[in-house]
Order: sequence, then C-alpha cells, then structure tokens
Amino acid sequence: MLLPPKLRLMSKHILLLGATGTIGRATAVALIEDGHEVTCIVRNEAQIDGCDVKIGDVADMGLDAGIFDTVISCIASRTGAPKDAWAVEHDLHCAILEQAIEAKIGQFILLSAICVQKPILDFQKAKLAFEAKLRSSGLSWSIVRPTAYFKSLSGQIGRLKEGKPFLLFGDGKLTACKPISDGDLGRFITRCVSEPTKHNRILPIGGPGPAVTPKDQGMALFEALGAMPKFRQVPVAVISTIIAVLGQLGKISPRLAEKAELAKIGRYYATESMLVWDEKAGRYDAEATPEFGTDRLDTYYEKVLKGDLKDDRGDHAVF
Repeated sequence: MLLPPKLRLMSKHILLLGATGTIGRATAVALIEDGHEVTCIVRNEAQIDGCDVKIGDVADMGLDAGIFDTVISCIASRTGAPKDAWAVEHDLHCAILEQAIEAKIGQFILLSAICVQKPILDFQKAKLAFEAKLRSSGLSWSIVRPTAYFKSLSGQIGRLKEGKPFLLFGDGKLTACKPISDGDLGRFITRCVSEPTKHNRILPIGGPGPAVTPKDQGMALFEALGAMPKFRQVPVAVISTIIAVLGQLGKISPRLAEKAELAKIGRYYATESMLVWDEKAGRYDAEATPEFGTDRLDTYYEKVLKGDLKDDRGDHAVF
C-alpha cells in the first residue's frame, strides 16, 4: 500500500531492540502503523509482523553506516539483581550506543523507568549511569520514563480468583501511580521519533489519570470479578525483616544474597509512588505526572479475567 506523501516524507528506518518483549512488540506495531521501516535484532527466531527480523547479538551487531536513522531500545534486565542490572542496563547499552555512533545513527530512544528519580537500588543506578552517557553522546536522544505497567499490577489476579484476599502493604494508600498500557506506551515511544518537542528530553509518562493506589487496584479487581472486597494488610516492616534475614544468610549463600536484593526491590515498589518526584517539595506529584493514551487499568483487568487478553507478566509481577 502506498503511503500518503506526508507519511512517506516522515518515514524512517528504525532499529528496534528488545522487540520480543510485550512493550517491544507494542512499539513495533505502533512504528509500522506510523509508516516506519523497522528492523529487529533478536536472540532467537521470532516473528514480529511487519518487521525485518534478524537473529544476532545486540552487543556486536556490526552495523553499517547510513542504514538506520534511529535506534530504539526496549531492552531491560529481567530481574533487576545487581549483576544482571549492570550487565544489561549499563554495559550492554553502552555497547549499543558505541555501535550507533560508529554507524552514524543520529537518534537514540531509550525506554527507562520513572523509579530512577530516587535511586537506591543497583538497577536504578545502572539505568542512570547509562542515561548520563546517552545524554552526553552527541546524538539526538529521548529518555522515556514510564510509570507502572498494567502487567506489573496484575500479580494478584490468581490469588483473588482462588478466593484469597488482596494483599496490601500498610493501609494500601502508601503509594500511587498512573499505570500505562503496552499499546499506549508503544505509541508514545513512536511519537519520540518524529516530534521535535520530545527530542533531547527526559520524558516521564503515565496513562490516563487519576492516580490509583494499591487499594484502588484491589477494588477494581474485585469489581471485575463480581466479588466482595477482601483485603489483608501486611506491615512494611515484614519485608524489612525478610531482607535482614536474607542479608545475613546471603553472606554464605550467593543465591540468598540475590533473593535479599530482590526483596529490596519489592520493598521499594511497596513504599515509593511511581509518579513525578518534586525535589523541592519532597513529595510525589500526581498532577505533575504527564498522561498519555486511552487504555485504562480497570478495563484491562476485565479483559484479562474474561480471557480476552493473556496475563503475560513475565518478570513484572509487582503488587
């Protein structure tokens, strides 16, 4: 099909990395719909509709100059554990950036995360370290920092279907977020390709508001299930105790040391909002957190429970 003249003029050849993940696939769809030519480099054979898929190692892609206009990375470490985080969030991305510069790719769009605003965990520090290198690279850059994903807030669906209570840390109102769907996030990332207002900027982004708390999420799930709300409160101190015990055992067991790090990640998400952080006021600001898209979390829950959508969380099961 011949594209309209305006769309042909704006069309670019995009190198998309991390395309086999749910956000990567959604971004591929949005890029194709926008008229771009998309090449994906993947580790294992995969079919990504509308894209030229090549199997290879993204750490050593051997890119020729003058082929690609833009590289988009939706790559992220699977667990966030320190070793994995620095290897992927920092080292791998540095290798990708070096190849992009050598191949004279003029634009680099990075999928990051809003939680790097208050970095206390290794994966946050690794992300920030690469963000700094990208910003000083001389390329046109966009750093997209989404709030929570729909799939990240679906970890308790199985519990509730079994009649168990929804678990809350504290009163369930300690944190809030503006969750965004994969589709809306893919469309936002795609806009970064051609919209100058999104170039050379850090872009926090959430889905349509208002901000929701874990208590709100639980209520939405019970409503979708047609069940009476049933909650169980868990003190945050319980997680801290688990972290302390695993930390001590981790001195003699690397496996338990890694579990302690993962528990720290869990505590972070249980106590910190995924909203824009107002440094001056010392608080999270829902009003200052940009919104994008039309997909809503309660509708997503309904579709998952009806079987219309697959609950494809992977490593994203967070309360």
